[in-house]
Amino acid sequence: MEDSKNVGGGILFGLIVVFVLAIISSLIISLLLTFTSLQESSVQFVVTAISFVSLFIGGFISGGKGKQKGWMIGGLTGLSYSLIIFLFQYLGQDSLFNLQQTIYHVCYILTAMMGGILGVNMSNNKSRAA
Repeated sequence: MEDSKNVGGGILFGLIVVFVLAIISSLIISLLLTFTSLQESSVQFVVTAISFVSLFIGGFISGGKGKQKGWMIGGLTGLSYSLIIFLFQYLGQDSLFNLQQTIYHVCYILTAMMGGILGVNMSNNKSRAA
């Protein structure tokens, strides 16, 4: 029972971190686009990089909170993120993921998995040292 609480809590906490980072970075980029001469096409790579970093951090935190099976916890964090984004897009705009979005979301899931693996290993190293 304790293990499922760790897994569920880790995934939820990781998702919260991902969405908080996404909101903060969206606010900063929208302010930059509004008050400078930057164009949306010029910050597209930065937005993509921030998305990957946010999912890696979310996977890392969820793996650290879950303390075991980091690949699974990170993968579930990335999958949950992709599912939420898919539902917003499908229910709000009545459109499915296109091929490019599907590739991005598969890569997001893999990135969150890598973060989860590293998060578990870092949390295990701290507990061994103590």
